[in-house]
Amino acid sequence: MTVWLLGDQLHREAAPLRSADHVLMIEAHGFADRLPYHPQKLTLVFSAMRHARDALREDGYDVTYVEAESFGAGLDRYFEANPGDALVLQRPASHAAGERLRDMVEERGGDCTLVANDGFLTTPADFAEWADARGGTEGPYRQEHWYRHVRRETGVLMDGDDPVGGDWNYDDENRETPPENWSPPGIPEFEPDEITREVHAFVTERYDAHWGSHDLADFVWPVTRGQALHALDHFVEVRLPEFGPYQDAMVEGEWALDHSLLSPAINLGLLGPREVVDAVVDAYHDGDGDTAAPLNSVEGFVRQVIGWREFVRHVYRESMPAMGEANQLDQTRDLPEAYWTGETDMVCLSEAVGHVRDHGYAHHIERLMVLSNFALLYGADPHELNRWFHLGFVDAFHWVTTPNVVGMGTFATDALSSKPYASSANYVNEMSDYCSGCPYYHTKTTGEGACPFNALYWDFLRENEETLRGTGRMGLMYSHVDGKDDEEWAAIEERAAEVREMGADGTL
Repeated sequence: MTVWLLGDQLHREAAPLRSADHVLMIEAHGFADRLPYHPQKLTLVFSAMRHARDALREDGYDVTYVEAESFGAGLDRYFEANPGDALVLQRPASHAAGERLRDMVEERGGDCTLVANDGFLTTPADFAEWADARGGTEGPYRQEHWYRHVRRETGVLMDGDDPVGGDWNYDDENRETPPENWSPPGIPEFEPDEITREVHAFVTERYDAHWGSHDLADFVWPVTRGQALHALDHFVEVRLPEFGPYQDAMVEGEWALDHSLLSPAINLGLLGPREVVDAVVDAYHDGDGDTAAPLNSVEGFVRQVIGWREFVRHVYRESMPAMGEANQLDQTRDLPEAYWTGETDMVCLSEAVGHVRDHGYAHHIERLMVLSNFALLYGADPHELNRWFHLGFVDAFHWVTTPNVVGMGTFATDALSSKPYASSANYVNEMSDYCSGCPYYHTKTTGEGACPFNALYWDFLRENEETLRGTGRMGLMYSHVDGKDDEEWAAIEERAAEVREMGADGTL
C-alpha cells in the first residue's frame, strides 16, 4: 500500500503508515509564489518534510520524494514510474483539499482513498454527535460547551464526573502581568543542520522578496520528531509553571514569554495533540506538592489544545465554504501599512508585527487583542487580514487562520462567537507594559496624541450599531454609546478619520 504523506501529516505513528510498504511525499514549490509566505514558514515546512523522509527511510520505509512546482507535476512524475498505483491519503484539514487531490490522482489513472486525519484528537463524527445533542449542526457553536464535552469523553483532567480541582477553567488566575524586572526562561534552540541550511538557502534565493526575516539566526523551530519532543519536555519542565498566570500578558521586548511554542510542531504532525496534553497533565498528577505543575497552567494549556484547536477545526469544516467569504460587518479597507512595515509609534502594534516579522509567531493575545482587534476597529477587510496571518505565521494553515481571524478575530461571521472581541486601549494597558512607554496616551480618546484604539473603538460601535446592538453581552457598551453627545461624537469621528488616514499612508 502506498501512503501519500502531506507536509502537515508527518507523525510517524499515523495509522496509515502502520500498514504501508511505500510512502509518497511531494514537496511542491509553486504555491509559495501566490503569497509572500514568511521564509521561516517555508524553511520549516520543507525542512520538516525532508527530515521526515530520512527518518522514514531509516525505519525501513520505501519513500519516493518528489520536488516539483505543484502537486500535479509531482503526481505526473510519480505515475509515469508507477502507472495505476493506488494511494491512501489522510484527509487534509483544509476545505475540499482532499477531494481536489483525489481528483488529481484519478485524472492520472491512479486511485486515491481518503482516510481519517490522525492529526486531531476528535473526529467529525464526534463533533456531529455533540452538535446534534445540542440542537443541530448548523451553529452557532460555543467553545466552552465543546471543551467540557471533550474533557468528559476523554477523561482528561477529570475526577469521575467532575473536573479536577472543582472548576472547568481558571481564567481568573491566568490574567496576571509579570512584575517589573521579570524575565522569561530561555527557549529551546536547535542548531540548523545541513538539511535545514540547504532548505533555507533555497528558500531565500527562490523567494527572496517574501515578507519576514530571512535571517537563519531567527529560526528557532523544531524540524524533527526528536527536536519537537525536546521542545515539549522543555515546556513542561521549564515554562509550564508560569505559563498559566502570564499566558495573556504582553511584555515589551519579549516575544515568547512562557508560551509553549509547540503549535508549529503539532500542526505539522511532529507531535500529536494527545501526547502533548498527556505530558502536561502528567506534570500535574505525577508531581508531589510544590513539584506538581500548577493546575491553572495545566488546565489553560489543555483548553488551548483539546478545547480551542479541536473546536476551530470542526467549526471550520462545518462553516466552509461560507466562512471563507463571510463579511457580516462589510469591512473593506486595506490593512494599515504598519502590518507590512512594522513602522508605527503604537508600541503594541509595533511589537506584535515585529514578533511575526522576526519569528513568524505572536502569541494568542497579540493575535486576538492587538493584530485582529486593531484591524477590526480600523475596518480592514477580514480576508486580507486572514491572508496576512496565513502567510506570516509559521503555524498557520487555512483551517487555522480562517475561524480564528474571520470568525473570532473580526466577527465577520458569528459561527463561533456571540460578540466581536473589540476593545479600546484599556485592555492593552491592563495586560501589558506597552502603554507606559508609548507616545500615544491610552487614557485619551480624541485630539492629538490620543491612542488610536480609543476613537476607532467608539466609531466602530456606532458604525456597526445596527448589527451589534442587542448582540450578546454588548448592552453595557451601547449604554456608553448612548451617553455621548453630538460634540463628543464629532470629535471621535474626526480622530477616527485621522487614524485611518495615518494607517493608510504609513504615519500611524
